[in-house]
Amino acid sequence: MEWNVHQQVLGMVFAVALIMGALVNKTNFCTMGAVSDWVNMEDTGRMRSWLLAIGIAVGGVALLETLGKLELPDNTFPPYRTANFAWLRYVLGGALFGVGMVLASGCGNKTLVRIGGGNLKSLVVLAIASIMAYLMLWTDMYAIAFDSWMSPLAVNLGKAGIKSQELGALLGGLLGMENTVALHRILAAVVSLGLLAFAFSSTEFRSNGNLILGGLAVGLAVVAGWYITGGGSGVAWREFAEMADVPPSRAQVQSLTFMSPMGDLVRYVMDPTNYSLVNFGIMALLGVIVGSFLYAVASRSFHLEWFPNFKDFLWHAVGAVLMGVGGVLAMGCTIGQGVTGVSTLAVGSMLTLVAIIAGAAGTMKVQYRYM
Repeated sequence: MEWNVHQQVLGMVFAVALIMGALVNKTNFCTMGAVSDWVNMEDTGRMRSWLLAIGIAVGGVALLETLGKLELPDNTFPPYRTANFAWLRYVLGGALFGVGMVLASGCGNKTLVRIGGGNLKSLVVLAIASIMAYLMLWTDMYAIAFDSWMSPLAVNLGKAGIKSQELGALLGGLLGMENTVALHRILAAVVSLGLLAFAFSSTEFRSNGNLILGGLAVGLAVVAGWYITGGGSGVAWREFAEMADVPPSRAQVQSLTFMSPMGDLVRYVMDPTNYSLVNFGIMALLGVIVGSFLYAVASRSFHLEWFPNFKDFLWHAVGAVLMGVGGVLAMGCTIGQGVTGVSTLAVGSMLTLVAIIAGAAGTMKVQYRYM
């Protein structure tokens, strides 16, 4: 049976996510763990792995753009480079997500990896976070609870003649530059090489193959996602979607993110015969779970885990609520904004990353002192 281009794109992202899920399980790549190690033990190993992933993603996207193999339009999903700089969404959403991922014992990606390894606590977190993400995406919850007072505070960069919140466009616009392509490439090279240099400046990090492999896996997976949807296959995919009698969901240029796909998954589960709702994000989400499961079985590390008491369940449930609300509000998670978003050099993604880390670090400090 011949697959159409939509099925091919979904198959490719599933394969990429499957490989990433297996390698993240193997290497214990964990963004919450990175913050925890840094805050509680002053160990920067996993933080360097996260920064390695970001550096690879930034450099990979810039290289593909320079070679003409990738074009990131204004309407990517999410719209990372939009000129509408919704700073409060990034700060509040990121902080809420950071608090939530600590209470829920892991970010969106780690939750999926743990499910693959047999952690039933994470399955509960996924269910609750997905329901909250669905409410934020597909009901009036966001409009009622947030949009009315957040939107007026957003900064419209377009009014100042700045076309995008991408770092080069923003700095170039402030300096009165009309063409900021060269500046973007220079900044991408500086950011990418700087992050890679910092990551590998540690002898301990250089000698730890798992830390390096985890960062490589996540960074390259994000670059692959951009290439699949923004390269030649992506162009054919979007043309197919425009001509389809029933357009597939979210046929846009995008890469790995996990909170909005959780909401989309609930939407599909509510209408399981409508296969047009099965999109890039859902396939990435499922791919990570399956990849982690396959590794867990192959390595004989698969084991079931449940809540030891009601208090543990309650903290995980509260964390899942904050993750679902905060992740959609911030338009991404530690991977969706922290790696994928930052790979576009969007200033909002960088702000979200800082807010997530601050929220997580602050929560860990409170837990250490009072809990």
